[in-house]
Amino acid sequence: FFFLGSIYEPLKSINLPKPEGGSLWEKLDHYYRIVKSTLLLHQSPTTGLFPTKTYGDNQKAKVHDCLYCAACAWALALAYRRIDDDKGRTHELEHSAIKCMRGILYCYMRQANKVQQFKQDPKPSGCLHSVFSAHTGDEVFSHKEYGHLQINAVSLFLLYLVEMISSGLQIVYNTDEVSFIQNLVFCVERAYRVPDFGVWERGSKYNNGSPELHSSSVGLAKAALEAINGFNLFGNQGCSWSVIFVDFDAHNRNRQTLCSLLPRESRSHNTDAALLPCLSYPAFALDDEVLFSQTLDKIIRKLKGKYGFKRFLRDGYRTALEDKTRRYYKPAEIKLFDGIECEFPLFFIFMIIDGVFRGNPAQVKEYQDLLDPLLQRTSEGCPVVPKYYYVPADFVELEKKNPGSQKRFPSNNGRDGKFFLWGQAVYIIAKLLADKLVSPKDIDPIGRYIPPEDQRNVSMRFSNQGPLENDLVVHVALIAESQRLQVFLNTYGIQTQTPQQVEPIQIWAQKELVKAYFHLGVNDKLGLSGRPDRPIGCLGTSKIYRILGKTVVCYSIIFDLSDFYMSQDVMMLIDDIKNALQFIKQYWKMHGRPLFVVLIREDNIRGSRFNPILDMLAAFRKGIVGGVKVHVDRVQTLISGAVVEQLDFLRITETEEAPVFKSLEELDLPKHSKVKRQSSTPNASELEQQPDVNINDWKNKSTYEILQKLNDCNCLASQALLSSILLKREGPNFITKEGTVAEHIERIYRRAGSKKLWSVVRFAASLLGKLVDSLAPSITNVLVQGKQVTLGAFGQEEEVISNPLSPGVIKNIIYEKCHLQDEREAVVQQELVIHIGWIISNSPELFSGMLKIRIGWIIHAMKYELKIRAGDMPTKDLYQMSPSEVKQLLLDILQPQQQGRGWLNRRQIDGSLNRTPAGFYDRVWQILERTPNGLIVAGKFLPQQPTLSDMTMYEMNFSLLVEDMLQNIDQPEYRQIIVELLMVISVILERNPELEFQGKVDLDKVVQEAFHDFQKDHSNPKGAEKQDHMTAFYNTHPMGKKGTCSYLSKAVITLLLEGEMKPSNDDPCTVS
Repeated sequence: FFFLGSIYEPLKSINLPKPEGGSLWEKLDHYYRIVKSTLLLHQSPTTGLFPTKTYGDNQKAKVHDCLYCAACAWALALAYRRIDDDKGRTHELEHSAIKCMRGILYCYMRQANKVQQFKQDPKPSGCLHSVFSAHTGDEVFSHKEYGHLQINAVSLFLLYLVEMISSGLQIVYNTDEVSFIQNLVFCVERAYRVPDFGVWERGSKYNNGSPELHSSSVGLAKAALEAINGFNLFGNQGCSWSVIFVDFDAHNRNRQTLCSLLPRESRSHNTDAALLPCLSYPAFALDDEVLFSQTLDKIIRKLKGKYGFKRFLRDGYRTALEDKTRRYYKPAEIKLFDGIECEFPLFFIFMIIDGVFRGNPAQVKEYQDLLDPLLQRTSEGCPVVPKYYYVPADFVELEKKNPGSQKRFPSNNGRDGKFFLWGQAVYIIAKLLADKLVSPKDIDPIGRYIPPEDQRNVSMRFSNQGPLENDLVVHVALIAESQRLQVFLNTYGIQTQTPQQVEPIQIWAQKELVKAYFHLGVNDKLGLSGRPDRPIGCLGTSKIYRILGKTVVCYSIIFDLSDFYMSQDVMMLIDDIKNALQFIKQYWKMHGRPLFVVLIREDNIRGSRFNPILDMLAAFRKGIVGGVKVHVDRVQTLISGAVVEQLDFLRITETEEAPVFKSLEELDLPKHSKVKRQSSTPNASELEQQPDVNINDWKNKSTYEILQKLNDCNCLASQALLSSILLKREGPNFITKEGTVAEHIERIYRRAGSKKLWSVVRFAASLLGKLVDSLAPSITNVLVQGKQVTLGAFGQEEEVISNPLSPGVIKNIIYEKCHLQDEREAVVQQELVIHIGWIISNSPELFSGMLKIRIGWIIHAMKYELKIRAGDMPTKDLYQMSPSEVKQLLLDILQPQQQGRGWLNRRQIDGSLNRTPAGFYDRVWQILERTPNGLIVAGKFLPQQPTLSDMTMYEMNFSLLVEDMLQNIDQPEYRQIIVELLMVISVILERNPELEFQGKVDLDKVVQEAFHDFQKDHSNPKGAEKQDHMTAFYNTHPMGKKGTCSYLSKAVITLLLEGEMKPSNDDPCTVS
């Protein structure tokens, strides 16, 4: 009843054993018949899609599975290209693949409005669908019914599109399709900050409908971006306007994110079989061999079974205990599936393919031997890959008692017409490779996989396959904004060029380049705008651009004139330049040198700013800046070694008006006039920063009196204070002598900036609700390192940020949560977010042991550090320090604590930073296993159940839950004692496996008990009053006979041996 074979040949019986040493035609014929009867038979004749279920009427097609089916037909077509007279099979198989790829493209393009929405605001409710009707291409589930947000599927589509077009297939036909695919790239570029539902469509391991950031999705996105960058979708017949552009900085963020997430799959998935297709065929997303081995070993160690790999631990999918009627699980339900997860033979096949690519025949044989007994056969003798093997309900209890002891059964055998097409497709690809009918180079024409020994010599456009030792020299052009500035710098031996001298080359700000990119991918018919308004990073501004016949170089965003006061601090600018150079050195992977334009403005060399700038320019001349080798020359000379990007999508017809771009204008000043260098402004005295009016005296005075005082007073700090009263009382548009209140405060802000009155500047900036540029990307930088950020003042309510937010939302949080005690806090928190974003990208090790970056607490640590440094002298005010001094102080406290400090100080700082010792969270897990009634501290309860049922020991979500338990503690040094106590409990329980806690363990009580003992030992023999505050305890060394740990241990052992501490009146141990 099957129609088999091509239209060109009569049907032969397929029920023949495969000839061992047969001819090439016979070998291929064998696989052709299998593909025909198990795969192509099910391909929809209308859309070309492949259904997920091969039986029943209402057939649905998953994009992800369809792609592998198309890849299988294509792989067999590549094998048939070796035969001259192939009876039309190459054409038939190639066009099955093309039909499927175009079917997916057709379904996607009908949802162009979703792409337009998603690239502006990536929400699960506005994304491309991942499942369509197999026969009509219509939508089948709404967003409420199914987790459509699967970045891995869109990425895999782009990747296979490039692979297939590279092999000579024509899949993309016209410019509408090119602009649509360019817009898909815009969506995928943001994968590093978009939590999705992943390959298994369930998001978080708890299957409760919440998406997560998945390594497998980010990795596929990175691979797709590398493959499609600069690629011509029309293949050999293409011209300049069918080329796809990728934002180099976005690709790099995906790369960094992938490396910081691995070897985990996500917050709740410690590891996952979905990483195999990401790290190996088809994506080969990782080029760090050590991280690759670490991740792969973990997958094999945790998930490999006799019948295949588990998808992930506690995966309930299709197990006998899963309730098929519910879409989501209940809390703690996943504990039920522990040890009986289904095993998928599919992943043995991925390991076979990996072995072929990596030239590892032992691995190929190992997994072939494991796979062969698992294959089923159709009645015609075709091999069938079961989707999974499950433990039947009757054997579940036995399997749980003795994992691996029970026989498992296949989900499908093909004889009932049920096929798992993803498995069938990958099986054929693996067999073709293993039998050497296609080579890895055939099915990977773009060279995603490069053997480690060849990586040095291969140009991968911008994949990070650069030279192993990155000894990059950054080319630097020094540009002075006016001729007189150039003449002035020349007297100090600094050679610069002016914008006029580099003509016809133009110098643009990055925002002009962003404007040019607005024209990329525009398509009115599909309702698609161009590239979203996203800034271009350091890597993008280090290339040269050809735009509408002009040659353009760009300066980095750090030279933009900003409204935020940090740009007033020249030391910050110098720091930013050094950071940018280090960043470029670390992440530049293109062939060709980066060109970094340093823009020197007249404002940079005013007053005391001149000397630091001069020192930096001298370092450029010497050829090394902040440890990075640089070579300074004229722009015209440097262009020859640079990377040139042709922006050919800006094509202007005769009727259209050309877009106008603003290049850097030279300041038109007389060449020999003197550069205004105001006399050096020393750092403002403490006195000048203090207002000479008291806010409480003026708060209740009449508006008229305040206006009078405002006119009479010269002190900027006092003016700011008085203006703030008017602002709150009368609103920003109330008229004063110097315009509206808002304008007046703006003027104070500028004047205070030029006088370096940082406290006044911060106060005014906060009153005006200023927002620093790059705040959202900086927070994203921290999040992608697997951390959370909290905003809010120390001791007040904090807002936890665990997913990327837009600048508007962040601004609201900052001005709501940080304004309460001191207005200046709102802007200092912004400064810290910017600094931390940079530091964590360049030196992530400084944040080890810190899972939550609590900005308010870090500010508290900085103030405390200033107090320690001051000793008996008056403490320096953090808000009066310049932004660069604030950054340096932050770097100082992030360094591991200096020896020679008192323990109170060390605990204060570590507690404020929320630092924990290595393995801390795993130890809390082990404590919880022996504490049936849970732990409580500062009113926050961590129950044993459902925590242990819901989570697993090493998962990130458990660590965050522990942090949540510690959240209520309001003293940093006390938090640190609690951390020490938990470490002590863990060691005691480890050494005494027979003990466990009977009641609920109140950590506060245990510390009280230990302190009580400490007081007894340290009380004054003369019967003087005991010290009730714990300062002396906090200042005690943890180790040793009278160390804090010995007192804590004693209290813990007492509690363990007594069972529950029940206070009674005659109990001598009662803590009062």
